[in-house]
Amino acid sequence: MQHLQEFQNTTRAWLEQNCPASMRTPMVPDEIVWGGRNATFKNPDSRLWLDRMAAQGWTCPTWPQEYGGGGLSTEQAIILGQELARINARPALTSFGISMLGPVLLEYATPAQKMEHIPKIVRGEIRWCQGYSEPGSGSDLASLATRAELIGDNYVINGSKVWTSYADQADWIFCLARTDFDVPKHAGISFILFDMASAGVSTKPIALISGSSPFCETFFDDVKVPKQNLVGRLNEGWSIAKRLLQHERTMISSFGLASGQSDRGGTTSVVSSLEGAAMHYRGDTVKLSDPVLRDQIAQFKIDSESFAYTSQRSVEESQQGQGPNATSSMLKNYGCELNKRRYELMLQSLGSQALGWEGAGFSAEELQITREWLRSKANSIEGGTAEVQLNVIAKRVLGLPDMLAVGKKQTGI
Repeated sequence: MQHLQEFQNTTRAWLEQNCPASMRTPMVPDEIVWGGRNATFKNPDSRLWLDRMAAQGWTCPTWPQEYGGGGLSTEQAIILGQELARINARPALTSFGISMLGPVLLEYATPAQKMEHIPKIVRGEIRWCQGYSEPGSGSDLASLATRAELIGDNYVINGSKVWTSYADQADWIFCLARTDFDVPKHAGISFILFDMASAGVSTKPIALISGSSPFCETFFDDVKVPKQNLVGRLNEGWSIAKRLLQHERTMISSFGLASGQSDRGGTTSVVSSLEGAAMHYRGDTVKLSDPVLRDQIAQFKIDSESFAYTSQRSVEESQQGQGPNATSSMLKNYGCELNKRRYELMLQSLGSQALGWEGAGFSAEELQITREWLRSKANSIEGGTAEVQLNVIAKRVLGLPDMLAVGKKQTGI
């Protein structure tokens, strides 16, 4: 234990010396650091903080040092997280490369592919997006039709994707494409990486009810991709796709943490806490004096803390080599419902001040709450709908039989 105490002491001292003061304040949406080739930094301290954390490997603390990661043990990574939380440090980097792609590259990629892509993820040099869902293949993802044909030394890709988060701002994409149309649908899919600047790639943002456009339609017209960008074996991309979805669902589940901050569902304003929202109310009485609302807020906080400990336990198990599993569907489903519940309580706390869209009479923070409440409704759709998660839980966690298969057996079909 002494070595852990020493690590905590040196980590605390390093953070005190290297984390800028402005990086110890609540995150604001336009200062989230996504990295990438064309990254801009509204706050210069954001760039400084990213560079310092990346140099330590602490943007990806448990990843191997040979690829730029921190090489920390599970226990050390927990201590680092605790010390970052102690000073209210902002995330140095928000990245789909960290939360989704990187872990599967470590598991499935060749040594050359790891060396090519993982250090850039750690340093925030490449911004990634995900090419999974298609206009006709959402919940039934395995029915996707985007085609990749090997012609010479390149795959030529044609098709389209939808709900591609930040595709219009991304540098590279990790994409599922069908490479065999003559086998069962799950068996003919491959996992391919390519540059979004490639000829034939185009994107079109999709406006959401919240007023923002984080999602895009993405189109591929004879896009040439070097064959060495195939990850894993040809036609065996479905296993990688499922693994990545487990990482994604674990990431999405964090929206449910009361202290969680996310571009996809977590506000960072001064009224972001439920108590703050209830005290912020502009009516004749302070909403927090309502005993029913106080009880609802207290119950939410209890549930959120319990969920945080459960999530932490899952993360620790994953870092010990067990990897994510079907429990990611449990966490995703509960975390998303918890996040939606938080915003419903926000509206209840703020009253009519949470129902503005524009104009006088509403602060910028209040208007942001309205948009984030609307945005939270999508949490139970992205990363697999609630129905998909419940099916996974029933089959993979509870071990219940596939009722469709049972029905066919009973009817002799």
